[in-house]
Amino acid sequence: MKTSIPKDNGLTIQKLPLMESFLTVQGEGLHTGSAAYFIRLGGCDVGCVWCDVKESWDASAHPQVSISDLVGIAENSGAKIVVITGGEPLMYNLEEFTAALQSAGLKTHIETSGAHPLTGNWDWLCFSPKKFMAPREKFYQAADELKVIIYNKSDFKWAEEHAAKCADQVNLFLQPEWSKRDQMTPMIVEYVKKNPKWRISLQTHKYMDIP
Repeated sequence: MKTSIPKDNGLTIQKLPLMESFLTVQGEGLHTGSAAYFIRLGGCDVGCVWCDVKESWDASAHPQVSISDLVGIAENSGAKIVVITGGEPLMYNLEEFTAALQSAGLKTHIETSGAHPLTGNWDWLCFSPKKFMAPREKFYQAADELKVIIYNKSDFKWAEEHAAKCADQVNLFLQPEWSKRDQMTPMIVEYVKKNPKWRISLQTHKYMDIP
């Protein structure tokens, strides 16, 4: 069951709900293999049935941490890329957060469904639309990377509908949903061979057992 939490009122937020943060290697998309510091924010109202971090949905279950502390731990990690994920991180106004990260010399990356207003200044925007809550139109032109999760055969058509709305320079990825990877991966391979504008994204961190 999705947890209802108050929506950001557009004012600057001094603290954000932190589920977890950790130094790792990006496992998905164009930046696969790159060292990155992940900051996972609590709170999500999109409600993907196959979500592997449902414990992130309830923002009230996670401590509120100041932006200055979040920037400090990211800086101390030694990574140059900071990935803001969730949950759905754009439930919050992230203007101040990204400004502080970039002032510290860090690259700001985000992974979002696009279901909430786009805030923040991003060096890389991974847009991964979900069927459970429609994305906002602004994300189609703002995205650096469109990553569509393939859960069943009908998702290929759905992926093409989203790709058609994106900017020409966007990087297009199809990624098998983890629990159905054995069924979907061969289909994705064949699809990409016939439609080479797409690339395959795998959750390599799970194959390699990297947290």
